[in-house]
Amino acid sequence: MRRPIDEFVAAWGALSGSKGGEGGWLGIGVASVGKCELMAARRCPGNEESLLARFSTARLGSSERLPEGRGFEVVRADPRGDGKTWIALSRKESGSIELFSEMVGDVAGAMDASVAEGEDAVLRTMLRRVRMWQQFMSRGPVPLSPEAELGLMGELAFMVTLINSGVCAGEVLRCWVGPDDALQDFLLGDGAVEVKATMSSSGFPVKISSLEQLDDSVASPLFLAAVRFASEDGGLTLPEMVAEAEQLLREVPGAINFLKDRLMVAGYSEIHSSQYTRRFEPKETRIFAVSEGFPRLTTATVPVGITRALYEINLDHAGEFLLDLDATLKLPGVTG
Repeated sequence: MRRPIDEFVAAWGALSGSKGGEGGWLGIGVASVGKCELMAARRCPGNEESLLARFSTARLGSSERLPEGRGFEVVRADPRGDGKTWIALSRKESGSIELFSEMVGDVAGAMDASVAEGEDAVLRTMLRRVRMWQQFMSRGPVPLSPEAELGLMGELAFMVTLINSGVCAGEVLRCWVGPDDALQDFLLGDGAVEVKATMSSSGFPVKISSLEQLDDSVASPLFLAAVRFASEDGGLTLPEMVAEAEQLLREVPGAINFLKDRLMVAGYSEIHSSQYTRRFEPKETRIFAVSEGFPRLTTATVPVGITRALYEINLDHAGEFLLDLDATLKLPGVTG
């Protein structure tokens, strides 16, 4: 869970304009993470807002490269000269203070969630989460487009369906590779599942983004899971769907932090939660076995010279390939 940022903002405000500072830093202690000491700090002489973390036992390799992104940087520090591992997350002059504050609250919250795993895990969680922000900011810290929002809703809805069907929650999460721009969204057992979502009430149209996406010579057995949503008051917003997935993963150690990492790679951040107001009510899910005769384009079926394609399928014309979920899970060996 993200930490409230008020404590950090108040401490930075109290330190604003202060001079000097031990080791080039001025800091005010905030709630620690186990044995890891945290400080809301400012770096002198530039006065940049920072999060300082002191690790009493965890160590960082001298050659390990630290993340750096738009508006922030991570550096090694030693404000007390005590020889311990100090990591500083600092805002660059060009960075937004509002966005940096949200980042600090998120990173500190992820560290809190990993405290039971020990101090080494807290250090690794801090750096991993900052790297997720690095990826997020590299594409510009803006909300998902309506089309990307719908696509992510579809993938999360299918994730929830798999977990509710009895598939191990941790395994489902590990199999979700859609945020990595993989050819398919889930690698389940020996096969793969591509998930598509539509809001259309006429037909069952889905968009296919490449010649490889429905190519079962690349992944086999291959399935297409299509989710139809309607915009209704009883539906869930994207943040509410995320919360439902988190609830299902709450008993799996480290799973919620891992889910948050994957969501950020997908372009979703809680800082935009208030902007995701559309409600999605799932109306129908169809699963298809993608095999010979299925309506699709692949590199083997298009004329020579065609190397890329974006096309649309009406799945109302693929009824002979329909499967139920049990059969879908048995074929790639997910269930017996």
